[in-house]
Amino acid sequence: YGPPQNSTFTTLGRRRLGAGSGLNSGLRKIARSIDGREKHIPHRNAPRLAQGAGRVNAPHAVDPDALRVREAPYYRPLREEVALFEAAYRNRVPVLLKGPTGCGKTRFMETMAWTLGRPLVTVSCHDDLTAADLVGRYLVTANETVWVDGPMTRAVRMGALLYLDEIVEARKDTTVVIHPLADDRRSLFIEKTGEVVHAPAEFLLAISYNPGYQSVLKELKQSTRQRFVAINFDYPPAEVEAGIVAHESGVDAGIAEQLVRLAHMTRNLKGNGLDEGASTRLLVHAGKLIMQGIAPRTACEGAITHALTDEREMLAAVHELVSAVF
Repeated sequence: YGPPQNSTFTTLGRRRLGAGSGLNSGLRKIARSIDGREKHIPHRNAPRLAQGAGRVNAPHAVDPDALRVREAPYYRPLREEVALFEAAYRNRVPVLLKGPTGCGKTRFMETMAWTLGRPLVTVSCHDDLTAADLVGRYLVTANETVWVDGPMTRAVRMGALLYLDEIVEARKDTTVVIHPLADDRRSLFIEKTGEVVHAPAEFLLAISYNPGYQSVLKELKQSTRQRFVAINFDYPPAEVEAGIVAHESGVDAGIAEQLVRLAHMTRNLKGNGLDEGASTRLLVHAGKLIMQGIAPRTACEGAITHALTDEREMLAAVHELVSAVF
């Protein structure tokens, strides 16, 4: 969990255990996670690292070129989101993307990474995400203890775009580690090594969340959100969305328009039995199934109806909508 400071056992303990005792090895094996943090008890003969060394084991290093978006993603700008993002990037202001699931936030980040020519590091946040998962940790490999950067630290070092997807899913004590990166300091303090990593001009932090999923327990705190420029996303207008579905799935314009019409019907049920209506992503999935020879109704049942709900009454309601369109 950190560089070894003292021997695991006292001198007296060593005499009692004996040099050949397997207890020391057993303790190292059973030492595992506490509160979601992975802890390691280094071997007593492992070389000691000075505080602040922050040495990264070579096999864990990541080539920035491997994180670059190779081809221009297909993205249809809806408003001024591209210009707003580019202005924030030039002024080193972090960005908050707000919008429903499957509306194009991740595709937008891929587009901006390709446009700006920067590597893109994406982290999908979840309940068990710890600060160590983002920043890094000490690990024991062979006969040495090494520091391994987490994705956030790697992104800062290489001047990448760091995208934390669905930030509200992460624990509150985890999200606070982004605060120094999201204000004028633009720095990351690594507590375990004592190192301060200053972000280069090319680095940008972006986070996203779905306002529809917010609750008392999962809400983005004001101390976090007021550090960002917010860009609001929503589903595209019907004609634009149909064009996206046709391009991404390969279906003809008529089928794409029908899928979009079905999506709008399901979105009208949001708050009336459904948490969310069908996203553009689900329409693309249904279109791809149709292109493989699956009947439209069957494709919609699998890609849309059962993806939206498990409740019997709502399943019947969405099934009726599918039947009305196809």
